[in-house]
Amino acid sequence: MSHHKPTPKLSDDLTTLGKLAPPLLRGALLIGLIGVVAAILLGINQGDAMRRFSFSYLVSFAFYLSISLGALFFIAIGHLTRSSWNVVVRRLAEIMAVNLPWLGLLGLPLIWLAPQLFPWAGTGGSVAPELLAHKSGYLNLPFFGIRYIGFFLVWSILSIYYWRRSLKQDSSGDPGLTVEMERRSGLAIVLYAITVTLISYDLLMSLDPAWFSTIFGPYFFTGGLVGFFALLTITTGWLQRQGRLKTVIHVEHLHDYGKLLFAFIFFWAYLAFSQYMLYWYANIPEETAWLIRRQTNGWQYLGLILLFGHFLIPFAGLISRYAKRSKPVLTFWAIWVFVMHYCDLYWIAMPEFSAATPAPHLLDLACFLGLGGFYIAGLAYVARNRSLVPTRDPRLADSLGFENA
Repeated sequence: MSHHKPTPKLSDDLTTLGKLAPPLLRGALLIGLIGVVAAILLGINQGDAMRRFSFSYLVSFAFYLSISLGALFFIAIGHLTRSSWNVVVRRLAEIMAVNLPWLGLLGLPLIWLAPQLFPWAGTGGSVAPELLAHKSGYLNLPFFGIRYIGFFLVWSILSIYYWRRSLKQDSSGDPGLTVEMERRSGLAIVLYAITVTLISYDLLMSLDPAWFSTIFGPYFFTGGLVGFFALLTITTGWLQRQGRLKTVIHVEHLHDYGKLLFAFIFFWAYLAFSQYMLYWYANIPEETAWLIRRQTNGWQYLGLILLFGHFLIPFAGLISRYAKRSKPVLTFWAIWVFVMHYCDLYWIAMPEFSAATPAPHLLDLACFLGLGGFYIAGLAYVARNRSLVPTRDPRLADSLGFENA
């Protein structure tokens, strides 16, 4: 490793979207609008009171939500640990995190669709009435709506706080703003842990109110971080192909992208195995019934795809130093695990709609593209006239000159 590499300068790079922003915003909005309208029409055509639409919408919403929540964690933990390597890429995470208020609006239809999704909000289905009665203090539609609004209020306050302080520092150069964000990130992490755990219960675990898992919150959180680091890698690659950030985000930063992606793929697999092993060992009906639905009637094949595609194959693909430092190779694996993260959420949610058979449908693609278009439009709108780098952060020079050992 050479220690004589010149430190890149921001003046050597394009650090704003510039003329890319308007066509990106228009194109993303168009895709979002077409996707959502197509999904609604397909949902109406199903003739099931929009139940199939509801599940497709939920999976795609949980997917994009998990990514922005991963970005918020990345920001908070970076400030809490006084990290310097990630300063140059932190603005990209801030843009993804400050999309959370927009996501909150996109998720509001789930409150209206709740009776189609959750047994506790509708007829109850095959769930024992006494079980629903026992949990009714928490699992009821008014409290669900209140919690939903409360969670997004917390995330919106946190993401906007970091965003505005970061932009203010771009103008003032005040290092005290960094100290302020560091001091408040401990509380932010606590609030984050509580709210992310509860939203994972509300949106996904309560699809089967008889089932429960004490590590489902960390499982959802870890999957979101995998999705975030994948999207961060893909976004960086796209920006650099467009002539942005070509030297300020260099191979040393990509190496750390790869290390974090590799680490959280492994942690996701560890949590998945821990949950499965304990359920298999205890053999309690309320727990095993959830897994049996995902191991029969064709769903087991998606489970195998996750075992190999979300863990074993990318684990082998990312284990080498070369893979983490090669932009094309790292981008390939980022796209791979980005898709696998969606498959994971599909495997969690969709068997509650169709336990008898896997049910892929054009609705899934329409919701994925529709919400994805609106998600990217939100990113483009926020970033349209802002620097893609926190230009006056006191640790920026260290980040620009960062090298892995």
